[in-house]
Amino acid sequence: MQSAKEEQNKDHEGPLIRAAQYVRMSTEHQKYSTENQAEIIAQYAARRGFEIVKTYEDSGKSGLKLEGRLALQQLIEDVRCGAADFEAVLVYDVSRWGRFQDADESAYYEFICREGGITVHYCAEQFENDGSLSATIIKSMKRAMAGEYSRELSAKVFTGQCRLIRLGYRQGGPAGFGLRRVLVDEHGRVKAELARGEHKSLQTDRVILQPGPPEEVETVRRLYRMFVVQQRSESEIADVLNAEGLRTDLGREWTRGTVHQILTNEKYIGNNVYNRISYKLKAKRVANPPDMWVRQDGAFEPIVEQDFFDAAQRIIQERSRRFTDQELLDRLSQLFADKGWLSGVVIDELEDMPSSSTFRHRFGSLTRAYELVGYTPTRDYSYIEINRALRAMHPEIVASVVGDIEAQGGTVERNPVSDLLRINEEFTVALVIARCHVSPAGGMRWQVRFDSGLRPDLTIAVRMEDDNRTVRDYYLFPWLDLNRTPKLRLAPDNGILLDAFRYDSLDAFIELTRRTSLRKAA
Repeated sequence: MQSAKEEQNKDHEGPLIRAAQYVRMSTEHQKYSTENQAEIIAQYAARRGFEIVKTYEDSGKSGLKLEGRLALQQLIEDVRCGAADFEAVLVYDVSRWGRFQDADESAYYEFICREGGITVHYCAEQFENDGSLSATIIKSMKRAMAGEYSRELSAKVFTGQCRLIRLGYRQGGPAGFGLRRVLVDEHGRVKAELARGEHKSLQTDRVILQPGPPEEVETVRRLYRMFVVQQRSESEIADVLNAEGLRTDLGREWTRGTVHQILTNEKYIGNNVYNRISYKLKAKRVANPPDMWVRQDGAFEPIVEQDFFDAAQRIIQERSRRFTDQELLDRLSQLFADKGWLSGVVIDELEDMPSSSTFRHRFGSLTRAYELVGYTPTRDYSYIEINRALRAMHPEIVASVVGDIEAQGGTVERNPVSDLLRINEEFTVALVIARCHVSPAGGMRWQVRFDSGLRPDLTIAVRMEDDNRTVRDYYLFPWLDLNRTPKLRLAPDNGILLDAFRYDSLDAFIELTRRTSLRKAA
C-alpha cells in the first residue's frame, strides 16, 4: 500500500507545498471521526500538491468555543508567533473549524491564519476558499448554518431530556451520598449499577436512582433525625460524622455545606428535579429560578420520609427569621469584606452564617442580596431577574389580548400548555415578548424566536423598552412570510421589509377580530 506522501508525489508533479492539517471530532457523528477526516484531507493534498508535515488534533472536543480546543489554540499561537513551518492549513469542512455561535469568531481565526501568510483550505466543501465574493458568501452561510445546527440540536436535546425527567429517568450528575445510579433497559429491567464515571452505552438504556448501601441510607436518615429531632446544626452533624470516620460519596470529610445539601435536595424524597442550572451551548452557567425547573415528583424510591424533609425545610426557613433583613445583609457584607467575593458555596461553608437558601428566600435571589451589599459578580446575572419579570408579564399580556378580542365579540380558545390562541375558530396566534438588549455602546437589539413546532398563523412580538418594563411597540409576523426564519434580530429601525409589520398598538389587530353579522354587513 502506498503512503500518503507517495500518493502526493504520484498525482502531483513539482515541489510540494508544506501544509498542516487540523482535525476535530466531538461525539456527534462517526462520519466526522478524525481518521475519516484525515483520509479526505490526504486525498485533497495529493490532488493539490500539498505535503502534510504536521497534524493538530482535537478529539472529543465541541466546536462551540475555542476554550478546551488545545490543538486549535496551538495552531493559532504557532501562526501568531511565526513558529508555523507550513504555508497552508487543511480542514475537512467549515463545521470542523468550528460551530461558533458567532460566525465572526470563526472568520476571525481564519483571518489570523491569512494575515500570517497561511491559507485555509476546506477539503470536503464544494467551493474554493480563494477569497472571491462567492466564496465569502458561501463561507458566511456555512458558518451560520454550523452555529444554527448546534442551537437546534441543543433545543432538541433539552426537550428530550425534559421528557425523560418527567418519565422518571435521571439526567446527568452524580447520584449523591446514600443513592446509586442504576442502568435499566427500554422495558425498565435492571441491568447493572453504574459506578462513578461510568455512563450508559446503548441509546435505549436509561438511568434511574435507587437507594444505596443500607449503611449509607441509614446515615442519611440519621442525619435528618439529628437535624429535625435533636435540633443539631449542620456543623454539629458534620462533626459527629467526621468523628465516626465516615466520609462523603467523594471520600471527603463532611462539612456544613455537604450536610446542608442533603437536607435540601429533593432527590432524597424521590423527586426528580432538572434544569436548576443551565449551561447551554457552552455559555455562562446560570442558576435558574424555581419556575424554570423541570420536575417529576415521586420518580424514585425515597429514602427520607416526606414529613422529615418538610420539617427540615421549615427549620431552615424558621432559622432565618431570627435575623432581620438588615442583620442578614450585615453578615453578608462582613463575609464579602473578609473573602473579597461571594457565592452560594462560600456562604454555606461559613460557621454561624445563614444558608444561601435563606438569602434566596428572604431577598428573592442571591443576585439581589449581592446587589444590596455592593457586590457585583464577575458574571452578570441581572438578566435572570429581567427574564423572571418578563415571564410574569406574559400571561398578563395574553389575558389582556384575549379580553379585548372577546369584548369585540370574537372567540378565543387558549391552549393551557402552549398559550397558543385560536381566534374565531379561523387562525392561530402566538404571543412572544422580546426583551431589549443594550450593548456597551448603547445600541438596542431585540431577538424574536418563532415556534416552528406550533407553527402559528400569526406571531405577535411585543418589543420592550430598554428598561424591559414598558412596551415599546408590536410586530405582527405572518407565518407564511417567515416560515423559514427560526428567529429575527431587530434593531430600532429595520427597513420597510420588516417595519411594515410594526404597530404602535394592537388596536388594528383587535379590530380585525371583530365579528359582524352578515345582515348588518349587507
